[in-house]
Amino acid sequence: MSGYVETILGANEKVLVRERQHWFIWVPQFFVSLVIIVIIAVASIFVSQKVSFGIFGLVFIIIPIVIFLRVFLAWLNEEYIVTNRRIVQTEGVVNKNVMDSSLEKINDVVLNQSFIGRIMDYGDLEILTGSDHGINKLHHIQSPVKFKKAMMNAKEGMRDPNDYGAPGAAGAGNGPAKNRDIPTLIEELASLRQKGLITEAEFQEKRAKLMSQI
Repeated sequence: MSGYVETILGANEKVLVRERQHWFIWVPQFFVSLVIIVIIAVASIFVSQKVSFGIFGLVFIIIPIVIFLRVFLAWLNEEYIVTNRRIVQTEGVVNKNVMDSSLEKINDVVLNQSFIGRIMDYGDLEILTGSDHGINKLHHIQSPVKFKKAMMNAKEGMRDPNDYGAPGAAGAGNGPAKNRDIPTLIEELASLRQKGLITEAEFQEKRAKLMSQI
């Protein structure tokens, strides 16, 4: 599925996961609008038997319909997206508002999910970053566990296998790559390429660097 987000992606940036708020967000407004429509329709029919008010009353049915469509379209156009570089939040039907946070700046992700949320598969995700700007909290997001895993996997996938001195990198502190298992590193790169986390060109470049150290 393509949309507005695809137009703002950078070179070699790919959408990994796309979610939005749970559908229950617009359900209350749907039932409220439905009740109002029924009341207006019944009242219009009853009043029209006494005065010429029926058609005028039915015009008011448009109001709850418009209110519901406004809520529904706002829900439909608000998306939370994980790419291989960042977390993106877009909102707005006509005027678009886009916020994003780099995966590199994410320190941790806190998941809050109630009992009902676990049953209906929704929850809140609080993103802890090293910056006050960007996306901080995703409210009532659908499939929060899946989204959190995608974020953390994408963050892990950004690590350069050549950066052996980086904290958490495999073999950190063990010296240069020539002291490591080069074939294993190449297999890890191939796995990242298959998952779409790096491009074919990036794979070949990093593979050549590793091979040169043998």
